[in-house]
Amino acid sequence: MPHSDLLLELVKRYSPSTLEAPAVQYLVRWMSERGFEAYSDGAGNAFGIRGATNAPKTLILLGHIDTFPGDIPVRVAALTSEQTEGEVTTQPFAELSAGYALYGRGSVDAKGSLSTFAEATAQATIPEGWRVIVAGCVEEEIASGKGSNYVSENFTPDYCIIGEPSSSNRITLGYKGRVLVEYTLRREVAHTARPEPTVGALGSEFWQRVLDWAERENAGIERFFDQLLPGLRSINTSSDYFNETLTMHVSFRLPPRITPDDVAQALKAIAQPDGELRVWGQEIAYQSDRGNPLVRGLMGAIRAEGGVPGFVLKSGTSDMNTVAARWTCPMVAYGPGDSNLDHTPNEHLPLDEYDTAISTLKRFIEGLE
Repeated sequence: MPHSDLLLELVKRYSPSTLEAPAVQYLVRWMSERGFEAYSDGAGNAFGIRGATNAPKTLILLGHIDTFPGDIPVRVAALTSEQTEGEVTTQPFAELSAGYALYGRGSVDAKGSLSTFAEATAQATIPEGWRVIVAGCVEEEIASGKGSNYVSENFTPDYCIIGEPSSSNRITLGYKGRVLVEYTLRREVAHTARPEPTVGALGSEFWQRVLDWAERENAGIERFFDQLLPGLRSINTSSDYFNETLTMHVSFRLPPRITPDDVAQALKAIAQPDGELRVWGQEIAYQSDRGNPLVRGLMGAIRAEGGVPGFVLKSGTSDMNTVAARWTCPMVAYGPGDSNLDHTPNEHLPLDEYDTAISTLKRFIEGLE
């Protein structure tokens, strides 16, 4: 069954974080017209249910409807042999597939995945004893977790699939954790001829200690997903002629063995005694195993659609990190598109891959036991 205009219409409704309402309203209406019990929930998410509302088993397909900022002209264009944009077409979107791609903000990250969820659920025959929930969550891109937190507080699924691009043939098993830190240090202004180090020099020293700590933590660890990755986001100094102030922002991508609290404790040990550390944006890493029924079912669906399943672990974060703090069910991420195009001016989704992902997920849903 071909795709509808859903993806095109969602991408047309530019929806950076906190401005998702028009896209949410459209998706709720689209789902209602196709037999979902659909509504906008208490967090502003688009929410739709198919299957018996009191079914004993629940599959949650949790995507996000907000996008990274930056409006990109929406167009459907032919792809050349090098997978670059060719001639723009005005043919009906629902009739296009192989050889064409949809360009626009959110086509990959992550309205492509969310539309896959809605299309597949609308087309599928829901197995007896199951209900399937499609959630288009708000505020994923600004890491507030508002949408996914609301869903995780109010539902407890048996399986969860997070909507993020990894191609129609690959399953994302996990995401690294994250923590953000602001380091502030103040000193009285001293004459430049004095030997005391400036706050800028002390900040440089602190950053080197961070790098040394990360190097010790990563000793002997080769896999990128398992490494601690610090990043210096900014370093600034200011002066009011009486005091000088250092402000540093540091981010950390965390492997499963290191928690945000571990980072906070380590930084306290290497910071100046009077330095101030503010910690926020804590996300715990998550990694699924390959042997659970959810993964096996998706692998079987990929093979049945002619694909060869692969696996990926990502160094970023997603709503998976948020809901994994509450849910213990099997969980993966799945969705069409190349994640290297996330947040880029060239964001686009090949329509044949979109159709393959819909067929794959529909098959998975219909095979639930």
